[in-house]
Amino acid sequence: MTKITAAITAVGKYVPEDVLSNKMLEEMVDTNDEWITSRTGIKERRILKGEGKGTSYMAIKAAQELIYKKKLDPKKIELVIVATATPDMQAAATAAYVATKIGAINAFGFDLEAACSSFLYGMSVASKYIESGKYKKVLLIGADKCSSMIDYTDRATCIIFGDGAGAALFEPNEDGLGLQDEYLRSDGAGREFLRVKAGGSCFPITKEVIDNRENFVFQDGKTVFKNAVFNMADVAVKILERNNLTKESIDWLAAHQANKRIIEATANRIEVDKSKVMMNIQKYGNTTSATLPLLLADYENQLKKGDKIIFAAFGGGFTWGSIYLKWAYNS
Repeated sequence: MTKITAAITAVGKYVPEDVLSNKMLEEMVDTNDEWITSRTGIKERRILKGEGKGTSYMAIKAAQELIYKKKLDPKKIELVIVATATPDMQAAATAAYVATKIGAINAFGFDLEAACSSFLYGMSVASKYIESGKYKKVLLIGADKCSSMIDYTDRATCIIFGDGAGAALFEPNEDGLGLQDEYLRSDGAGREFLRVKAGGSCFPITKEVIDNRENFVFQDGKTVFKNAVFNMADVAVKILERNNLTKESIDWLAAHQANKRIIEATANRIEVDKSKVMMNIQKYGNTTSATLPLLLADYENQLKKGDKIIFAAFGGGFTWGSIYLKWAYNS
């Protein structure tokens, strides 16, 4: 019996029109373009503006682009997963709303939250549904409106994050393409170093919470940076070793776009040439769950059938991991 693997067969993206450049941030907080660029690699980020526009708005746009490019009948989509750290609201699944709005009326949907590792974890989940043989079309969307949880008086965090969404369609493959292996990890001790304290069940929103600005992202930058550098590189190495891959046999490294120095450290650890490192952090900043699918969308025209891609991500919680995937089509 032929083994079924889960392959990405289409991608789509959406980033908001409004740009927040480093020069604009100089007018808002005590920082400058040279400082931001040298430490993060970020030149600008996109911000979603407009009353009532949340993560679902961008997720829908990214999915619609994928559907249009693929000439896909949305009624054939069986599952919609929205990987996000910023759902539209509590209790109501963003994915269910997205599925309805894109016309995926035969699909069920749920959200998946693992901070910046959400899309990576979502790749694992989507693949398992495909590999089961029961589902043929799973739509995975990574989307975050990071600006909704950023304090734009805090120069430590406001320079990093942006808004965006990317989508990927997973379908069965019998030619050995698609997801090959995964190594996913987490450590709950990390939630003290990167979190939004208020808004969940432990600390509901109150006037005191808002006065203390506890409804915004807090990040212990040094601790997060140190853990991200070590762990992203570590899992990437493990994936390579486990699959007998060499630096020459890797076609692409798709690393979470949190910080250019972290991406470069991961690339250096696995000794992959910089020409094989996907990079768009300079345009979008850290879009959390959207960074990996945005990379795929931006590099789609350069990807070739059979290309070996190493994914790596690290996020709050802490969550991290690496996935080895073979690309399934020529654009």
